[in-house]
Amino acid sequence: MWAYHAFVARKRQNRYHHGDLSRALVEEAVRTIQKSGVEGLTLRAVGLRLGVSRTALYRHFADKSALLAAVASEGFRTLRLETQGAWEQHGGGRAGLDAMGAAYVHFAVAHPSHYRVMFGGYVRNAPADTELSREGGGAFQVLVDAIVALQQQGSIRDDSPLELAQYIWATVHGVAMLAIGGLLRQPVDIVLRFAMERMRSGTHGAVE
Repeated sequence: MWAYHAFVARKRQNRYHHGDLSRALVEEAVRTIQKSGVEGLTLRAVGLRLGVSRTALYRHFADKSALLAAVASEGFRTLRLETQGAWEQHGGGRAGLDAMGAAYVHFAVAHPSHYRVMFGGYVRNAPADTELSREGGGAFQVLVDAIVALQQQGSIRDDSPLELAQYIWATVHGVAMLAIGGLLRQPVDIVLRFAMERMRSGTHGAVE
């Protein structure tokens, strides 16, 4: 009887509908990275933990790089939605930009495995037509669009939107990396608030 129930459990574990296995593989990869780092991730081990065949595994991801690209794509998509949501919930303006900065850092702290894959150099040079490239570009475009809107209001410097976006991103990215590395000497919200205040004074336009 025990053997029968074990067999049924394995069958249920292996029963994935189209698309479900890909989702499960990404989730298992994130758990592995959280526990063992990116270096500890192997495609075969992830498949074994889910109890799926190598044929089914490689049907979704050809290699470790492909799986990491999926993790990074999911991370950028979530980051885009959270920063866009922060901007909209605060009605845009400088308050919206500050909220976007906070959402960015809080995303990194809440999803350190995703964040390390997104910015750790593990999935470089993605072709422009891939999901990773689209999601990464989309996450950055949210910030560029916010800057353009602020410039139209006269509340931020009339510099190149791209250069301003890179400056703001570099600042919040630095805070995020120090936060997930446990290297900040003050609570992350205090450091972030100080950083956003300095950016506000350094980027203000003709109207506040």
